[in-house]
Amino acid sequence: MCTTCGCAEGNLYIEGDEHNPHSAFRSAPFAPAARPALNITGIKTPDFAPSQTAEGDLHYGHGEAGTHAPGMSQRRMLEVEIDVLDKNNRLAERNRARFAAHQQLVLNLVSSPGSGKTTLLTETLMKLKDRVPCAVIEGDQQTVNDAARIRATGTPAIQVNTGKGCHLDAQMIADAAPRLPLDDRGILFIENVGNLVCPASFDLGEKHKVAVLSVTEGEDKPLKYPHMFAAASLMLLNKVDLLPYLNFDVEKCIASAREVNPEIEIILISATSGEGMDQWLAWLEAQRCA
Repeated sequence: MCTTCGCAEGNLYIEGDEHNPHSAFRSAPFAPAARPALNITGIKTPDFAPSQTAEGDLHYGHGEAGTHAPGMSQRRMLEVEIDVLDKNNRLAERNRARFAAHQQLVLNLVSSPGSGKTTLLTETLMKLKDRVPCAVIEGDQQTVNDAARIRATGTPAIQVNTGKGCHLDAQMIADAAPRLPLDDRGILFIENVGNLVCPASFDLGEKHKVAVLSVTEGEDKPLKYPHMFAAASLMLLNKVDLLPYLNFDVEKCIASAREVNPEIEIILISATSGEGMDQWLAWLEAQRCA
């Protein structure tokens, strides 16, 4: 988990940073940073054994920390996680207070890579154009491609590249949000890095997490990645225009999501066919008025 591995350290780039030497097409060099040689002989790894099923399957998430890192005890992992998340949560509350002062609706869009959330977002922005002020923070490890797609709709957007990091955090939002022009009562969409694991743990100061799940993925995705769907207020079951060509059980998928989170709202949607878009836009308006 990113709460203990520190994967985001030293790799952040936000569009507009004057010191960034890289082109607009590649925001950071695709090469590992040089590291000093370390002599690791003699390091004692704390005893830890995964739980094992009768079939021989291994589970590393049953310890106190709910995860595993080589060379780190479960107790130390808990200490590090508490420290990291406490700092992030305090920053997230500051973000939330800032957004609330301007009556801005902030949504954290989360999904696996390739779920179609950028396409869905661009279509959403086109439908909201001239009706609701919007802005977008785009999160990816590399490139400014998605921010360019968003700006093509006429919507202000800023790219946040995380380098080796696999999620956005509250500090990144605190750095990026003030650079965007967004009127009071507007909507700030935060498109997180494609990842159904780590973003679940990091509050950005949003009002809701919105999980986007494509029908090209498995029906049991909510059960495989329960923390994300438990944290989400809404699931957008995307690309439903492809259902006639797939062996995908919609009811099983909905049941899986509600097994993890009985309160989750679900909208079947397609940016291509337009199915569910009116329901999604109505949900957005209801949240703005709430």
